[in-house]
Amino acid sequence: MAEPRWLDDQEQRAWRAFIAAQRVVNSRIEQQLQRDAGMPHTYFEILVRLSESPDGRLRMSELALATLGSRSRLSHAVNRLEGVGWVRREGVEADRRGQVAIITDDGREKLRETAPGHVETVRQAVFDALTSEQVDQLLGICASLARHSGGTYDSDIWEGKPSGTSA
Repeated sequence: MAEPRWLDDQEQRAWRAFIAAQRVVNSRIEQQLQRDAGMPHTYFEILVRLSESPDGRLRMSELALATLGSRSRLSHAVNRLEGVGWVRREGVEADRRGQVAIITDDGREKLRETAPGHVETVRQAVFDALTSEQVDQLLGICASLARHSGGTYDSDIWEGKPSGTSA
């Protein structure tokens, strides 16, 4: 068995700083969304993904990939969003087992109401602390980490291709 590749002191400090930043930023975003919209970040991200998709719809499998969630966890979240009227589901004619999630008009309205506070929290928690050069570095670092870990649904963003609202 090979000897572990231990982190050196600088890598250890960087790792711990990354973990601390991730926890603090995620906590602030979760608190804001729960306080202002009564929903977790995962639900907000689902609404964003659907609002950015053609006709406000995505296959459940694509939505699971986009949100990096399991299908069962996504199904539970979509059930909750259906319960409050922000999303509905339809079967796929060509595929009896397939389903699509569709954002409703109420879901779009909830997103419009929630987005300004969310964006302000993201700005305060992340971007207000960074220079424009650091924002470029953050993009490069995060894109490298995502690519190295297997990529994500959003890889077009790394190439500078336009996307919709930030989740």
